[in-house]
Amino acid sequence: MGKYFFNETDIRSAWENVLTAFWQRYPNPYSTHVLTEDVVFREVTPDNCLLSRRLLTKTNRLPRWAERIFPGNLARSVYIVEDSIVDPNNRRLTTLTWNLNHSTLMTVVERCVFHGERDRPVWTRLTREAWISSGVFGLSRPIQEFGLSRFKSNQIKAMKGLEHALSKLHLSAAQSHHGDASKDTSEKAKNLTPSSSSQKPQEFV
Repeated sequence: MGKYFFNETDIRSAWENVLTAFWQRYPNPYSTHVLTEDVVFREVTPDNCLLSRRLLTKTNRLPRWAERIFPGNLARSVYIVEDSIVDPNNRRLTTLTWNLNHSTLMTVVERCVFHGERDRPVWTRLTREAWISSGVFGLSRPIQEFGLSRFKSNQIKAMKGLEHALSKLHLSAAQSHHGDASKDTSEKAKNLTPSSSSQKPQEFV
């Protein structure tokens, strides 16, 4: 029997912004354990959904007690597959991730749903689930406890990383809006400036 994690969070940002930030969240100062990300497959379905598969590489540091048990040549990186479906009609992004290597030691499957609610257009509901299991006989319980603890820590970092990407997105939009406004003001001021050429005043008799 493995470990199960469930969490729901409200993100104060429109779903379209959260979707953009999701693709731009790496690199960020809160997810330095994420080393690489590569798109393996991408396709638009006939019903206008975007299917993607990405491969991510993350660090895989073991706890000290595990380093005494498992071989020293155990890979220090873990390869993660991330499948995602973007459904713009229903304003829903669904992701499913799992590790490719070290699956006997521990398997972590995570499912996230980012849902933009019609009655709350400036909010996005994130539902996160995870299933953690281990196939190591006699040590599965402590390994699963460790996996759950690390997952909780990493999902907090993941949220901070997403918020970091959102703040950069909002800042960029604000600067772009300010630049356009300044340009319009300059053009209006230019049009209102009197011509420098002198004209003879019109005389009325």
